[in-house]
Amino acid sequence: MPTRFVFADEAGDFTFKRRNGASRYFMLCTLTTDDCGMASELLHIRRELCAAGGDCDKLHCTEDKQATRDEVYKVLAKHKFRVDATLLEKSKAQPQTRTSDATFYQYAWYFHFKHVAPKILTKDSKLLITAAALGQSKTKAAFKQALNNTVQQIVPRSQWEVSFLDSAKDPLLWAADYCAWAIQRKWERGDDKSHSLIKSAISSEYDLWAPGQVHFY
Repeated sequence: MPTRFVFADEAGDFTFKRRNGASRYFMLCTLTTDDCGMASELLHIRRELCAAGGDCDKLHCTEDKQATRDEVYKVLAKHKFRVDATLLEKSKAQPQTRTSDATFYQYAWYFHFKHVAPKILTKDSKLLITAAALGQSKTKAAFKQALNNTVQQIVPRSQWEVSFLDSAKDPLLWAADYCAWAIQRKWERGDDKSHSLIKSAISSEYDLWAPGQVHFY
């Protein structure tokens, strides 16, 4: 049974109030590929940062310098993969969906994966879903359980495995982070410069609650 690789990252925060620094959207972004070959090229960029004496634990778009971003997006442009993003405008989230951060995360995964799973999974394939670990040690288990609970509602158990990793441990999580950052910049700031560099890979970019008129804060 061939394996398809799904790497997930999120953008935005769990702050459900209007204040400086709080994001308008919470976004879940997945990168799906049959070939993880770009990992070696991303590791090379990280090693070059180490050799130059820079911070080289991982690549992280928000913190990386523009020169590093340029190199990463060049690598992404050379490879074939699929990107899907689901955006949830937080002010439209009904109170029962945000009783805890893990609960809201599970709702985001459910709406995202219900749409994406039929597009990426065939009856003869299996998904390895690798998600960037969220939260502190006390809450990581809750986020992981939220993800597992969602996937088992949508995909037969024989066709998936979930890996919940610190983002430093897999270069394809860095790639997912870069895709999420580019999409978030477009939606939060109207800056589509980086978005244009991955646009051809984006299969879906969905504002889930766009028709909604009610804001809860």
